[in-house]
Amino acid sequence: MSEFFKAELKDRFLEYALERSDYFETQTLYDEFLRPNYSLEYVQKLVKEIQDQDADLLDIMSGNGMDIFMLASTPSTQDFLDEGGFMNLYVKEEEKWDTFLGQLSSTPKLSKEEKKLLKKSTPTLKREKLFLVGLISAVAISFLFTVISIFKETLLEPDYVPADEFERKMNQLREQYILENEKLQLELKEAQRILDSLEK
Repeated sequence: MSEFFKAELKDRFLEYALERSDYFETQTLYDEFLRPNYSLEYVQKLVKEIQDQDADLLDIMSGNGMDIFMLASTPSTQDFLDEGGFMNLYVKEEEKWDTFLGQLSSTPKLSKEEKKLLKKSTPTLKREKLFLVGLISAVAISFLFTVISIFKETLLEPDYVPADEFERKMNQLREQYILENEKLQLELKEAQRILDSLEK
């Protein structure tokens, strides 16, 4: 919800409170102005903002488990609306921003002397910029070489095994092969024995 619409809505809440001579629930404001697109909590938030602006604008009572439950107008309500209400505050705030932005856009132009001074300081800025670019380039190249060396070590260069380690592995494989071979021969003999017994 835009600030403009919120300001207008707060003024309408105050006008409604003036029209009534008794206390009324925040639910009534919700039913009257914001149902069904917004929630009751949003009404309470707007009423809280009114209270924060000026605690004398509405007489607020808590109850039914809520801090803001019943409302009524006060003598200050009419005075505030006569001065323009929240819409007037909104317009003043917008005018302040417009003035501020106008001042920013109308900054004075540099004089000839100021421009000359600016040009004199420019070479040092160029030198600093050049130094910074050189430094960044050096760091980037260093990083690139580090990445290449890591890549080369892990993927491209073969992993050498010492001769004694290789010999030990070969002996281990040979022993494993012999054991497997013996096991298979035993199984084969057992199978042959079973076949011979079946033929008899």
